[in-house]
Amino acid sequence: MNPRKTQIAVALAAIVAFSAAAVFAQTSGGHHGPGTGDHGPMMGQGMGHGPGAGNRGMMGGPVAMLTKQDANSAADMGVVMDLVHSHTQIRRTVTKLPNGIRTVTESDDPKVAQAIKAHVASMSGRLKDGREFNIFSTTLPVIFDNANTIESVVEITDKGATVTRTSADRKVVAALQGHAGEVTELVQDGMAGMRRGMMARMAMGPGGPRGAMNAAHPGNTGSLPPHTH
Repeated sequence: MNPRKTQIAVALAAIVAFSAAAVFAQTSGGHHGPGTGDHGPMMGQGMGHGPGAGNRGMMGGPVAMLTKQDANSAADMGVVMDLVHSHTQIRRTVTKLPNGIRTVTESDDPKVAQAIKAHVASMSGRLKDGREFNIFSTTLPVIFDNANTIESVVEITDKGATVTRTSADRKVVAALQGHAGEVTELVQDGMAGMRRGMMARMAMGPGGPRGAMNAAHPGNTGSLPPHTH
């Protein structure tokens, strides 16, 4: 099977699995907060600790769509999917700074707040180590490729986290602000926003987000990447 057809097959399988999980979650009648186990078969694989822990089978779809995978991919995806399902319990503000962004993401639900803290800690570690975690964002490649130009201040609060990231590089500032908007869209739209992003990823073809970014700005890696969802 050629790479394009393989990518389409993986994306379609992930979207079908994601949609099936949505129906299961909506009809199960249980609480859908992080770590409750009521998300059905979609929400992660054996994290073993923290929000989303447990065996939730069919995580291969979204994890398979990641641009890069490592030993913590399934665990991190489990937390992300928990947060997507709990998006109505999350409040988020973004302040655009001249040289970056400041975000405040919190929840009154203790389990959701813990998931926010876990996600922020994990993603901060990934940025420091250069371990990209990305399905469909065209801003994240810029951020990870230029991580050494970013100053980060993370403040854990009782209900979540405040994150400030700044850079002296104009293209990185634009990417930071663009990605903050992408995350806010997921907080606002939840699973609908995630499905849009996965569909956009399918349309990108084998090159994925980096290929889409380069195609939009051939020969100019310093340009601001476009939003994909």
